[in-house]
Amino acid sequence: MKGYTKPLIIIFLVLIADQVLKTWIKTNMFMGQEFKIIGNWFIIHFTENNGMAFGLEFGGEFGKLALSLFRIAAVAGIGYGLHYLIQKKYHRGLILNVALIFAGALGNIIDSVLYGKIYGYAGWFHGRVVDMFYFPIWEGHFPTWFPIWGGEDFIFFRPVFNIADAAISVGVIIILVFQKTYFKEEFKEEIGPNNEIVEE
Repeated sequence: MKGYTKPLIIIFLVLIADQVLKTWIKTNMFMGQEFKIIGNWFIIHFTENNGMAFGLEFGGEFGKLALSLFRIAAVAGIGYGLHYLIQKKYHRGLILNVALIFAGALGNIIDSVLYGKIYGYAGWFHGRVVDMFYFPIWEGHFPTWFPIWGGEDFIFFRPVFNIADAAISVGVIIILVFQKTYFKEEFKEEIGPNNEIVEE
């Protein structure tokens, strides 16, 4: 179990926090209900989506089933990758961030696979993902000369998301920011023929 303890703790904590909050939202709020945490720019807003992270959709009953099955396959792949990284003793930061991504993906799979049956509105694999965090930090409208959306209103940040989505996003962003540290063997420097430093 050496090397697995911290990743497993992260996965457990993210899953518990994600599912406890989703369950509370689902059982104590009605669809569309919201209450303000900090002014008008941090709001708990109960919504559900049939698709991917941040409310993106993948339409139809077949699309929903396909997405749920894809999620399961993706989580299995991420889980295997996490096991591989631990076994090969990759950078601890990389391992912990992959654990975050794994936990977030697994958290949303629970909704997709189980919630429809648990709450009685759909069958297995057709559940809706519960979202609640809404940050409409800045509202305005595009100038009329702006391509495509000219003259339309916009809100930043519009998507409503959950703890699982946040875990995935944080894990991916940190890996991108610190990729040269995490993959130092792939980015190791060598001295070229003219004494210049080149990267592999």
